[in-house]
Amino acid sequence: MSTINLASQNQLRSAWRALSAYTVLCAVLLSQHGILAAAPLSVGSALPEMKFKDQHDKPVVIPPDTRWVLMASEKPVSDMVSAVLSAEPAGVMTRMRLVYIADISGMPALITRMFALPKLRELSYSIALVREADEVAVVADFPRQTGTATLLRLENGRISSLGAVRTAAELRSGLGLPPATYVPENQR
Repeated sequence: MSTINLASQNQLRSAWRALSAYTVLCAVLLSQHGILAAAPLSVGSALPEMKFKDQHDKPVVIPPDTRWVLMASEKPVSDMVSAVLSAEPAGVMTRMRLVYIADISGMPALITRMFALPKLRELSYSIALVREADEVAVVADFPRQTGTATLLRLENGRISSLGAVRTAAELRSGLGLPPATYVPENQR
């Protein structure tokens, strides 16, 4: 009887080792494809490597010296951000080392091509666009709140502060821009 138990125990141990190895292999493979979720971004987190294309189909890579990352994923919020950035002198994003990301992945492709992209191409600054599933996965860990833009301040590639801004005045204040002289009623 003890030989049967010993043989059964050896088979169980062997099966357990194989299952453990399989589990580790699956975890490694899934993480390589971005399927496993990483921890949400927070103060102290390193900003992950991100690559997008802008409204002119030019590559946008967040450089290591970036100071601010601003992200919007709703049209009214994007409109508010655009109103603030458009009111500033040309080159403000470069001077501030600011990268603006707009998640338009939920927009139907036809609407994106026919209406959104032509309007975005009229802007004087670059917007990193999140359109594809792999790009959505890259920004999935960004903290988001309905009706707000996410504003990350970076120091040496790490998040030193993060916030959610609802209004143009909050965004201007968060970025250290002077108050606007005129703010449309729907942007306050």
